[in-house]
Amino acid sequence: MSPRRVCAISVDLDELHHYYAIHGLAAPAAPAAHQVYDTALARYRDFARAERLPLTLFVVGSDLARGQNAAALRALAGEGHELGNHTLDHRYELSRLPRAQMREQVAGAADALAHATGVRPTGFRAPGYVTSDELYAVLAELDVHYSSSVFPCPYYYLAKLAKLGELRLRGRRSQSIASGPQLLWAPRTPYRTGQPYWRAGAGVLELPIQVTPRLRLPVIGTSLMLLGPQRARRLVRGLVHEPFINLELHGLDLLDAHDQLSELAPHQLDLRVSLERKWQTLSAVVAELRAHGFAFERLDQVASACS
Repeated sequence: MSPRRVCAISVDLDELHHYYAIHGLAAPAAPAAHQVYDTALARYRDFARAERLPLTLFVVGSDLARGQNAAALRALAGEGHELGNHTLDHRYELSRLPRAQMREQVAGAADALAHATGVRPTGFRAPGYVTSDELYAVLAELDVHYSSSVFPCPYYYLAKLAKLGELRLRGRRSQSIASGPQLLWAPRTPYRTGQPYWRAGAGVLELPIQVTPRLRLPVIGTSLMLLGPQRARRLVRGLVHEPFINLELHGLDLLDAHDQLSELAPHQLDLRVSLERKWQTLSAVVAELRAHGFAFERLDQVASACS
């Protein structure tokens, strides 16, 4: 019998103002301001139904103050999708905050989700993939079952540094920050965090975001959408001997420039890819993995199997 292979697809529901902040732009007005919840989330629901798979949705707690958002998430949780903790306010500098504020951001999001949807999250993802030993200590204190925050990808790290440098030269300030390069030596497969967190130990379970073996190329929504269906299939084909694939997407991955986002499109290359092509790419990836025997599960189910 062949070994069991599992893929988890997660979606970070960062609303559009976070992307504008990354690029040093003023927050958008309606209707662009709510396109992740008003447009992309329904598309993900349709995609999950069509492909018969569950999603893990990482939720920014403050977004639940909007009644439509909370109602949509309650419905999705009722259909079997997981709701995860993406902090209260999606502060990129979370790992640099005083410990009490870190705790407020993590616990506040969990409380907001429980109040608005009836679901208390067991999983966590840090904004911008930036973490610290102090943050993992907070997660342990709050009895978070797992984190999926480490992205050990040198290309992403260098691209972020280049983008931050470019904005600084243009006199624009990004709210995003970069992690230290030590993250690049973190395990690329599930591990329990140690001291420091990028080494294995006995701490919080970490489910790293997917990179390829050896070269550690990024296998996330942005890279897949830019590659298109055929090249994306070839990329994930290099992962088919992995027991677990952690495929991370964003709400933006099922939006394009026609979704009232023409102002952001010059700064966000993946918005120039049409929704039709993005859908085809995601379908091609799922088909490729299914052809190699992968089942699809939520991240909390993967975490339980790792415990």
